[in-house]
Amino acid sequence: MPRVATRAAGRRAPKHAPAPGARPEAAVPAPSSVRGKDLSPSGAGMSAVRGGASIAAGSVVSRLTGFVRSAIIVAALGTGLFADGYNVANTVPNILYILLVGGALNSVLVPELVRAARRDRDGGAAYTDRLVTAVCCLLLALTAATVVGAPWIVSAYAHFEGPQRELTVTLARYCLPQVFFYGLFALLSEVLNARGRPGPGAWTPILNNVVVIAVFAGYIAVAHGANDAGEVGADQVRLLGVGTTLGIAVQALTLWPHLRAAGVRLRPRFDWRGHGLGAPLRMAGWAVALVAVSQVAYWLTTRLATTVAERADRAGIEHGVGYTAYANAQLLWIVPHGIITVSLATMLMPRISRAAAEGDRDQVWAYVARGLCFNALAIVPCAFFFLVLGPQLTAVVFQHGATSAADTRAMGLMLCAFAPGLIAYSAGYLIQKGHFALQDPRVPRRATVTTAVAGSALCVAAYLLVPLTWAVTAMAGAYSAAQVIGLRHPAARFRRALKGVDAAPVLKVHVAVTIAAGTAAGASFLLARFTARAWSDGPLASGVVLLGSAAIFAALVVPTALRLMRRPETGVPERGGSGQDGKSAPASRR
Repeated sequence: MPRVATRAAGRRAPKHAPAPGARPEAAVPAPSSVRGKDLSPSGAGMSAVRGGASIAAGSVVSRLTGFVRSAIIVAALGTGLFADGYNVANTVPNILYILLVGGALNSVLVPELVRAARRDRDGGAAYTDRLVTAVCCLLLALTAATVVGAPWIVSAYAHFEGPQRELTVTLARYCLPQVFFYGLFALLSEVLNARGRPGPGAWTPILNNVVVIAVFAGYIAVAHGANDAGEVGADQVRLLGVGTTLGIAVQALTLWPHLRAAGVRLRPRFDWRGHGLGAPLRMAGWAVALVAVSQVAYWLTTRLATTVAERADRAGIEHGVGYTAYANAQLLWIVPHGIITVSLATMLMPRISRAAAEGDRDQVWAYVARGLCFNALAIVPCAFFFLVLGPQLTAVVFQHGATSAADTRAMGLMLCAFAPGLIAYSAGYLIQKGHFALQDPRVPRRATVTTAVAGSALCVAAYLLVPLTWAVTAMAGAYSAAQVIGLRHPAARFRRALKGVDAAPVLKVHVAVTIAAGTAAGASFLLARFTARAWSDGPLASGVVLLGSAAIFAALVVPTALRLMRRPETGVPERGGSGQDGKSAPASRR
């Protein structure tokens, strides 16, 4: 088939190019100061935030049902070796998907689809067909290879022996087809996002959670408390493995009607040569390399944490201090990032990519800076909340069924150790999106290598030097510290790539919300100490502490957030700072 793509006459230069030697604008560009465009509440900037509200709402419901899912899994399996076997088998498909194709899809696909839509006469339809066909073929081949290699994959992630290893390998064979459905879900979600319909990708994971909740409710009914590799029958193992994979399949396939509603009629196209797939494949190669480096570090952590669990079991330590506790703490830790940061990035990425394709780097900074500011208003308080209230939160969510107070306390302390890294992790995520939109994968590569090397070194040190009971908690702290270490370089290089834009207003937003959240965290810590002395530990007392602390955070953080939202750097005009046309006052210059 002949090529239908024609390249535009050239990239449009910014209308207000600075004179030679002129200093760039200092502040985060106010809505009306970027190429004369209105990005105020009535413009595109705030429309991105409002559009992100739908995604955030879907993410909230998804995370809430995810909590129920996690709680029922822990209630059914506990936190011992059997639970570790299931978690390794169920986590490996996600790790392999991210390692092999996930990073490429999430980082590269939207910018390329946006460029194709602007470049091609058919709006990028043929290009989308070719890209989807190529990715689906790759996913099928990778899935088949992972199912065949299940025993070796399990051995790489866990040093299990005997019945425990056999159980984990069997579960892995049932779970590894998830690689295809994870990839299909990400692929279709990004196609919808490039078409301006990101919402379904945030809501369909709820169906996955509902399916898994039903599966584990059925398991509890038929297993009668069996949570040991030697006690669980083949039918029960099949129920867990196939049921978990079914949830991912439902999540992915439910997006198909939304594609048709968006006017996307996908059809297989195998004429891949000579149609512009080379550039995204090269970018995807860099993205895969980045993810591979980070997953090596994650593999090391998983291996060491499962080894700690086995050593603890032999030492007679009855509460879970291994991989399952680590994974559950990280599950809670990532929730604010998934709801806030990913929602913002999903809405802003097409706009950032469009601005980058036009060569308008001022506009790129305006969107990224606004994302960083809005992100900080929620992520910083969440990090402080986790830091002082980790044990109370894990008690409310997980202290049910086979999970004891000692189990949830270990998880909670791991959550406390994870907490400081949340701010750096989320900020780095947004900045890396900006680098990929600028088609510069070198900086994310170096940042990922730095984070992985630092995290691995600190993780090994924790394993070797910290007592058994605290080793995995120290590994969580190592992960957190590595995120902070890895942020500095991409942040500095992003500022340099955009010709020295002034990041001071963004930093001021972070400092202001940190002061408010830190004050609230101190008051919440005192409340937790008082409640612990008055009542015994348990979900009820922890729930009271969480409610009281939420009120404290709301009283201290929300007024600060509302005040900061009316600053130009967040895109909302000060009172009286906008005229009848709704445009905000111009940004200050350096």
